[in-house]
Amino acid sequence: MKVAACKYPVGEPRDFAAFATKQETLLGEAQARGAQLAVLPEYLSLELAAMFDDAIRSNLQASLAAIQPLREDWLALYAGLARRLGMAVVAGSFLLDGGRGRYRNRSDFFAADGGHLWQDKLRLTGFEKRTGVIDSGDALKVFDAGGVRAGIAVCYDSEFPLPVRAQCEAGARLLLVPSCTDTDAGATRVRVGCLARALENRCFVAQAVTAGEAAWSPALDVNTGEAALIAPMDVGLPSDGMLVQTRGSEAWAIAELDFDALEASRAQAQVANDRDWSAQYFPTVLRARLERAADHGSRAALARA
Repeated sequence: MKVAACKYPVGEPRDFAAFATKQETLLGEAQARGAQLAVLPEYLSLELAAMFDDAIRSNLQASLAAIQPLREDWLALYAGLARRLGMAVVAGSFLLDGGRGRYRNRSDFFAADGGHLWQDKLRLTGFEKRTGVIDSGDALKVFDAGGVRAGIAVCYDSEFPLPVRAQCEAGARLLLVPSCTDTDAGATRVRVGCLARALENRCFVAQAVTAGEAAWSPALDVNTGEAALIAPMDVGLPSDGMLVQTRGSEAWAIAELDFDALEASRAQAQVANDRDWSAQYFPTVLRARLERAADHGSRAALARA
């Protein structure tokens, strides 16, 4: 499967039609390069807030409320593009009103046949907690993505091993990571998380990122990082795990992911973290024991005794 991960240039669309044209152009570029699945970044829906006046777009809660009437247009846009381009699309994330002014960070997946499902972000960052209006998700999913079982880990979720492990134990071999980070440290954390999840689970990872500056938005203000496709670090695979990543103004990281070769690589693997996962759980290491160092002379006396 050829997969594309986007380094998405945040802009200021004047209306939904301009936003839709941008999506069609970007996804069309990925499709023209042979992509069968494309991943867009977290918080993508907040670019829609640029359509409103400064009083709204400069205020996160006002922005979230303002974009809710556009939800149906959003769903129709990406479902239509997925069908027309014959390509599965992870439409970044949309902060969706779940009632009482509380929002969930929802990543929508659209199949090439127009089918739709989603994964809500499970773990909230400090920024999301401080907003006081964003809730975490409560369900973990895997799904078929064109014959390959996949799971979504929205940004911060990629930094936690156990939920991704559960997705991989349910058959996922491709982890899709829409992300948005505003510091180099944040970009590093998500990248390290993606590399670690690929290593632990012998799976491919596709990470999309936001790029550029949007001073008008309290959430999309500054954006860092590079989009990438990542593999486990082992025989026959990249030694640093990096299949491809964007550079400079490149909008897409695109690579052919060979899942049969990934499975076959187990036979000559230098390490087998995925198969050895359960070895962490043997009884004597379930809990660490506080050990107090004895005096060297006392240890020698004990040894002679």
